[in-house]
Amino acid sequence: MTTTLATPVRIGKASVGALGMLALASGALESVVQPTLPLLQCELDMGPTGGALLSILLPITGALVTPLAGRFGDRYGGKRVLVRLMIVVCVGGMVSALAPGLPVLLAGQVLQGAMVGALPLSFIVVRKHLPAGKSKVAIGVVSGLFVGGGMLGTLLAGPVAEQLSRHWMFALPTIAVIVATLLVNRLVPADSADRSDDAGVDWPGLVLLSGVLITLMLVLNLAPDLASQPLLLCGLIVLLAALVAGWIAVERRAASPMIDLRLLARPMMWKSSVLTFTICVGTSMAIFLVTQLWSASGDGYGFGAGATEIGLFLLPSTVVATLAGPLGGTWERRSGARSVATAGVVLMSVALIAMAVVHSEAWYLVVGKALVALANGLVVTAMTTGIATSVAATETGVATSLILVTRVLGMASGGMLGGVLLAAGTPAGSDVAAESSYTTGFVIAGVVTALALFVTRTMHKGVKA
Repeated sequence: MTTTLATPVRIGKASVGALGMLALASGALESVVQPTLPLLQCELDMGPTGGALLSILLPITGALVTPLAGRFGDRYGGKRVLVRLMIVVCVGGMVSALAPGLPVLLAGQVLQGAMVGALPLSFIVVRKHLPAGKSKVAIGVVSGLFVGGGMLGTLLAGPVAEQLSRHWMFALPTIAVIVATLLVNRLVPADSADRSDDAGVDWPGLVLLSGVLITLMLVLNLAPDLASQPLLLCGLIVLLAALVAGWIAVERRAASPMIDLRLLARPMMWKSSVLTFTICVGTSMAIFLVTQLWSASGDGYGFGAGATEIGLFLLPSTVVATLAGPLGGTWERRSGARSVATAGVVLMSVALIAMAVVHSEAWYLVVGKALVALANGLVVTAMTTGIATSVAATETGVATSLILVTRVLGMASGGMLGGVLLAAGTPAGSDVAAESSYTTGFVIAGVVTALALFVTRTMHKGVKA
């Protein structure tokens, strides 16, 4: 049985602002662990394995929850599922803030991971309450604020942890999430539900995808340590391939698959996913390499910057990332996704190669990182808005969740690749990577990003992705 609202209520700027504030606060809460991981490892007496586990739990949970959140939002209504999901996130944030040790902090991170599912739910609400043109701009605003929130969390986490405590770096963004959730519940009208597809949860697909993501993240996080154990590394890769094959087989036969492979096979869908993954790999490598280079104190390179100073260096990127979302949504609306994607890929590739050639001054990296943030915001927003407004209204949540899962995997993969390169480029007996390893990393990131042009040239020139 299908339940619909005869005439959807048009939402205004206050409702979009509430969704944007929720995206900003969620992005900040999502990003506080990575820049403070060394501090957390020291305070909680964690080894490399514990640090790897802490860094992968939230993205794994997010990648698992997001497709389910999108499907439930399409089925039961975006706002209804969004508010319930954010209650879980708020609990997770407070658990992380009050955690006395690693086990409780890990539990909090699992609960916090649900926040990634908030974006497709917000897109469902916007899509159902606004016409196509305005919804693209609104989705761009929400996407941009989520990216900006992530940069803000990266910017402030270190200073807050150093000046106050690790507890406050979780508590402050969690309080902001609580306030934003209350505003969404108050200002955003309920949207229609569509229960024509009322099949149960694809539990086998969920379990297998969990195994795929956990194995993938472990391979990426532990690759430097596993290089000396080739048999173990090969075993994990074989296990990963077997899990992927099993998951594909299950999803092809499922009545209501967790991730609809038929949807993923559509040209606009797989092209957007490939572009998002590629651009996020480049972005994540840039974030990792730039921050490491700022903090390094090598012979003739590096700047020995602390957490607070690095935060100031990242401030322009935070502003640019926040503005890139609305700009990308408006540009995609007027010129189509191909135009935005091509410009973003070229801009990021040039910025990465330029940082490989010139990185003798800190401000060179500040400008380069800001250009990377701009390109990332433009491309990811264009792909998200294009997909969100091109598929059927009942597929908005599922389709955009695929893009977001791709984003999570791209960011995780890029950061780990950067770590592997620096680890391989660190001379024996030294804890500082050679300058050539940074140069190589920027070049590889630029080349990987530029490969996306092979996809953009096949996209339609019009307004569809």
